[in-house]
Amino acid sequence: MEGRTAVDDVALGREAWSVLDANRAGAVTVPAPGLYPHQWNWDSTFVAIGVSRCDTRRAGTELLSLLTGQWRTGMVPHIVFGRVFGRGLADGYFPGPAVWRSGEHPAAPNGVPTSGLTQPPLHALAVWWMWRHAKDREEACDLVRRLYPMLVAQHDYLATTRDLGGGGLAAIVHPWESGMDDSPVWDTPLDAMAAAPGLQEDEPFPDRYVWLAQRYRDSGYDPAYLRAEHPFAVEDPMFNGIWLASCQALAELAPLAGADPAPHQEAAERIRAGLLERLWGGEAFHALDLRSGRLNPMCTVGGFGPMLDPGLPRDRVAKLVGVLESARFMGAAGYPVPSCEIRAPQFDRSRYWRGPSWVNTNWLLRRAAAVHGLDGLARLLGVCTLRLVRQAGFRECFDPFDGSGRGSRDFSWSAALTLDLLADNVEG
Repeated sequence: MEGRTAVDDVALGREAWSVLDANRAGAVTVPAPGLYPHQWNWDSTFVAIGVSRCDTRRAGTELLSLLTGQWRTGMVPHIVFGRVFGRGLADGYFPGPAVWRSGEHPAAPNGVPTSGLTQPPLHALAVWWMWRHAKDREEACDLVRRLYPMLVAQHDYLATTRDLGGGGLAAIVHPWESGMDDSPVWDTPLDAMAAAPGLQEDEPFPDRYVWLAQRYRDSGYDPAYLRAEHPFAVEDPMFNGIWLASCQALAELAPLAGADPAPHQEAAERIRAGLLERLWGGEAFHALDLRSGRLNPMCTVGGFGPMLDPGLPRDRVAKLVGVLESARFMGAAGYPVPSCEIRAPQFDRSRYWRGPSWVNTNWLLRRAAAVHGLDGLARLLGVCTLRLVRQAGFRECFDPFDGSGRGSRDFSWSAALTLDLLADNVEG
């Protein structure tokens, strides 16, 4: 279903719902049936955010279904293979359940095959968004009470198992955990793996991705292995900015669940301190490679993730906005927000996360602008994102110069977040 120029809000909303209904497999909305036939963590969370304005129950069902894949460690996997679109578990998609072998781990959920990695912990913010916009407050409160213990377990896992650097931040142990799989930020740590035992020096990056996952799997998904031996460990500003925002959301949700908000407020403060002390590079936030001990100089859309924190110091916000609006990003692009700074040699307007614009990161940055009262920037991000989907349809990503669509068509988070933008009437 391709978009068309000048489609009105009502028609665009109908088209978005048509995509979401077509991509639904039982209780789950898959990202795109042809390419991504299972349930993806980040995707389902954005779908829940988008549909929560109109359908609290569907948003809650999406999250509850995802969390059936949660491990007893608290880890929420990045793929739940028990949710498929029109075919068997072993059909088509690689790396599938046979690669991850989650069923061999005692902490994995019984009867629900999953991956062994996670993705950005956006879930508590999504639940807060759902509760905030619910028309039936009692229904929303019931969902909050059901989901709250699972969210707390997820945050405890990140704080205890993933603080590999000891500075209060969570480390990702695979590029897939960032949600921005092919970002050029990962090139340097992946290059450093070339001499690792069992990996050929000229091994292409996709094979290195699988090798990394298999190394972690073969350790028995052991936290001690991550700390001592795993070759990829990076503190990512977007992942941690989202975690901080979710801690703040949990603090607001805690009273509804009869819990104390203070631990979540304290966690947010620790993450903020870690971001400022460890990832700030003078004008933006950068990923820290824990194996080399160096900040990556590359500036990508992920570097703006900590703006989701309303407590971020004003001078840092001003510097981030200056970079975002400069010719390095929005200032030289026709559409927001390029996923990599335009002047970087690695920038590629057509390759996933190396240049194209994405609806989900535009939505996150629009939310970040709103929490800091940057109404003009928030409005611009909303208006231009709707313009993208009007012109090119609900594509996976978009060329930041001419707005043409890239990747899969009828992509679920693009459709769902369009509904959220329309609900705010950003053009009116």
